[in-house]
Amino acid sequence: MAVSLNAGGGRGGRRRHRPMADINVTPMVDVMLVLLIIFMVAAPLMTVGVPVDLPKTNAAALNQEQEPLTITVNPEGKIFLQETEVQAENLVPQLQAIMANQPQGQPERRIFVRGDRSIAYGRIMEVMGIVSSAGFSRVALLAEQPAGQPARGTAPARPAAVPARPAGTPQR
Repeated sequence: MAVSLNAGGGRGGRRRHRPMADINVTPMVDVMLVLLIIFMVAAPLMTVGVPVDLPKTNAAALNQEQEPLTITVNPEGKIFLQETEVQAENLVPQLQAIMANQPQGQPERRIFVRGDRSIAYGRIMEVMGIVSSAGFSRVALLAEQPAGQPARGTAPARPAAVPARPAGTPQR
């Protein structure tokens, strides 16, 4: 708080008010702290739109240069592209439309398939088959790291991608 005192001090004396040249930053700091708290609370809510319970794996997390497309199969067996529900027959045309808008010279975008652990394995493989039969080669399954077992420097409970092998390929 800034206070100016009159140097003359008399009752009949004329007071001179000089403009205060100091900036009061307290309101600005208050606003910035409120915005910081809002973003800290809102950021985790914007990560994943469709809640699924991923299975655990010890595979290492993959480094990503470009945000991958995510296909999610929820516990009821419904298919979501990113956060939008799609029918199985509309999945390939939507993926092809997204890939057609990709800039030339960029590598093909990776497609992650996430499936709830309670869903039948066949439903997840059906979705992967639809995607790979349409010509997309960079398809991977997502799984969650088991708690307390970081895989090669990754944080626990971080999604890890397990690359899918084409059918009939021998395991190494």
